Amino acid sequence: MSKPLKQIHLAAHFPGVNNTTVWSDPRAGSHIEFSSFAHFARTAERARFDFLFLAEGLRLREQGGKIYDLDVVGRPDTFTVLSALAAVTDRLGLTGTINSTFNEPYEVARQFATLDHLSGGRAAWNVVTSWDAFTGENFRRGGFLPEEERYSRAKEFLTTAHELFDSWRGDDIVADPAGGVFLRDAKAGAFVHEGRHFDIHGRFNVPRGPQGRPVIFQAGDSEEGREFAAAEADAIFSRYAALDTGRAFYTDVKSRLAKYGRRHDQLLILPAASFVLADTDAEAEQLAKEVRRLQVSGATALKHLEFVWNRDLSGYDPDGPLPDIDPDVSADHVARGRAQVRMYRDPLATAREWRELAAANNWSIRDLVIETGNRQTFVGSPATVARTINEYVQSDAADGFILVPHLTPGGLDEFADRVVPLLQEQGVFRTEYEGTTLRDHLGLDHPDGAPSEQVAS
Repeated sequence: MSKPLKQIHLAAHFPGVNNTTVWSDPRAGSHIEFSSFAHFARTAERARFDFLFLAEGLRLREQGGKIYDLDVVGRPDTFTVLSALAAVTDRLGLTGTINSTFNEPYEVARQFATLDHLSGGRAAWNVVTSWDAFTGENFRRGGFLPEEERYSRAKEFLTTAHELFDSWRGDDIVADPAGGVFLRDAKAGAFVHEGRHFDIHGRFNVPRGPQGRPVIFQAGDSEEGREFAAAEADAIFSRYAALDTGRAFYTDVKSRLAKYGRRHDQLLILPAASFVLADTDAEAEQLAKEVRRLQVSGATALKHLEFVWNRDLSGYDPDGPLPDIDPDVSADHVARGRAQVRMYRDPLATAREWRELAAANNWSIRDLVIETGNRQTFVGSPATVARTINEYVQSDAADGFILVPHLTPGGLDEFADRVVPLLQEQGVFRTEYEGTTLRDHLGLDHPDGAPSEQVAS
């Protein structure tokens, strides 16, 4: 008997502070005005996507002590945007990245419980940590948390939030025929948590939401991050979108579930994926090259090279050869404020590798950054892209993808109109929503153990 086809999960990522968006394109819109968020969300819902994903930035990025003005657009508050989107959508899940290092469990749990009520059970939380004092300078406790303790705090943060969500049971509120409500259990909302990072007690004042708890996402890739996801998360926002690396990551993380008493289907792997569409594969490949060149200006290329060289390279020609000097491996980094400085663990080895590549291919600095940087995941005609996405999911490289268009807010429209119908024809993507909550869309159990559609009904 042949293996049944997996159903593909699709989501849409509205990028924040980034150099993914091609700002020079006249179709590029605001990342601040609500109309952009609304258009993007409505397109995702029209295409029957599982959810919309918002990243979060707690500080504008800097490089060389100056605001990195090549890609700064800022980011409105996540909860405010998601709450507003709940009013203009009906079924689309609403996922927000909220930091566990510079927030408190009570306020975050209250905000997500509220969002779950406002949206009718569509809230999800991407739990992230922050290791750097640079971001922490915006907060009273700036820089207080050693890097090695970030997951310790995150785990206790999530545990505490779950205790708050669970302090209400589904039957704690009873409707009064006269129009009011009363508590069946006088202890509803009461909580006590005593731990290393949090010592709180009181009464949680938001009743249990339609999902019980929001869906939990995790995005870390370290050993600790993978274990945290296997133990606690409902889905992973992965960076492994290529076929071979995706399969390896998928196998590794899924293999960790059993020791936590979890089933294979209780954790979804959803990599971020970009795409370029055209009428033919050849046209799409040419367009993808043009998009990559627009995403990496000469100034951006030099700034990217500084991540490795740890030197001010503003005097170099981006269309010229790579620097012949070696990277500075001192502790203080010129790219302070840029998370990418941690991507290159051995700058000297990376510099040697890049020089060899540039020499072999006659690449300039800008050429190298374009060729070694992130390429579009799916490039081709709608038929090619639909076939490739399905191949990746059926071969267990992913359970679906979180799509990141290079244009917002309209960059998702073509995918919705030309690729989604092909996936639907193949029988691997829904034609209508079957449930009302995000847990329904993702096929996840309710925290109480029952399918969420039964609990929410």
